[in-house]
Amino acid sequence: MRVLVYSDDASTREEIRLAIGRRPAPDVPLVEIVESATPPAVLKHLDSGEIDVAVLDGEAVPAGGMGISRQAKDEIYDCPPICLIIARRDDRWLANWSRADAVVPRPLDPVVLAETVADLMRRRAASRLPTPR
Repeated sequence: MRVLVYSDDASTREEIRLAIGRRPAPDVPLVEIVESATPPAVLKHLDSGEIDVAVLDGEAVPAGGMGISRQAKDEIYDCPPICLIIARRDDRWLANWSRADAVVPRPLDPVVLAETVADLMRRRAASRLPTPR
């Protein structure tokens, strides 16, 4: 499965990538990380249909992950599940506004992030199963 990681900060992208690992849980497929540092690239990746889960940095500049999440959920058909990384617990209401599927606070707990991404991967896989006739 392809997981998009967005942040303008390379060290934040690396921290997220390392926390997710190659396989965030034993029952999910291997992960291919796609990194992005710019909002247009994020939207292009999400619109391509090739991304299964997105992890967006809520504090990224010039556009934070919350605004990108909201835009993607409004504009992209079959938008993949999105996890937001937030800096302050008080930002949860903004994460709800952004229509993110999951929220993980900073400082990042690698176990929590891996479990969250694995859950979103399971949801994405389930949404792509053929419906019985």
